[in-house]
Amino acid sequence: MESNQSNAAAVRAFRVLEEVARHRDGCALAAVVEAVGLPKQTVHRLVGQLQLAGLVVREPGTRRVQLASRVERFAQAALMNGPARAERHAILASLVEEIGETCNLAALAGTDIVYLDRVETSWPLRMLLAPGSHVPLHASASGKLLLALLPRPQRTRLLESLTLRGYTQNTLVERRALESDLEATRARRVGINREEHLQGMYGIAVPVMLDGRRACAAVALQAPAGRATIEALMGHVPRLEAAAARIARTFAR
Repeated sequence: MESNQSNAAAVRAFRVLEEVARHRDGCALAAVVEAVGLPKQTVHRLVGQLQLAGLVVREPGTRRVQLASRVERFAQAALMNGPARAERHAILASLVEEIGETCNLAALAGTDIVYLDRVETSWPLRMLLAPGSHVPLHASASGKLLLALLPRPQRTRLLESLTLRGYTQNTLVERRALESDLEATRARRVGINREEHLQGMYGIAVPVMLDGRRACAAVALQAPAGRATIEALMGHVPRLEAAAARIARTFAR
């Protein structure tokens, strides 16, 4: 009996987490109660337990809750090692074979992006970064793209938390210059890295869209300046978009 009760409580807690995760900017407790169909007292108790476990946090002075960083780390691990990983890796590998340059799948992770998967080119001149590696948002094609596609209030808050460290002479370290680049990126829907993280390395990225409105990740292409130009990389955008559409279907299942 205790086992069944524990299992039921775990499922209810997971339903609460699912509902909170649906909201970009936190979720009011009243909305959670309505969505999950549980008594108010039960939801409050579950939220308290999730908070003690480091899975949700309450916004100071409000009755809104947000997912905590522990859940974000869990989600990243699930994406890197979940059942759809092999299919996504095969899509990236096919893209690399077609284009002949390194490609990766990346998602937001706080003020960085994290590589969920990466397939290297066979060329001897390349940059080796394993899945799980983090790169700053403001100095990467995927990071700037995913940042640009966020709703404006969320984008503004994230921009305010960024440390605009310079990595090369091309890194955008002034807030106004970065915001201008983000506006152009949002309109273009392609992120561009002009040697902003590593000297001599170019990159472009396209979004992986959920339900046509939300970008959950980015598919990116990287190549050394000695082997490609930004203009040449932009010629591969249709191939990247086709791969991103296929990857999006793996997230939607």
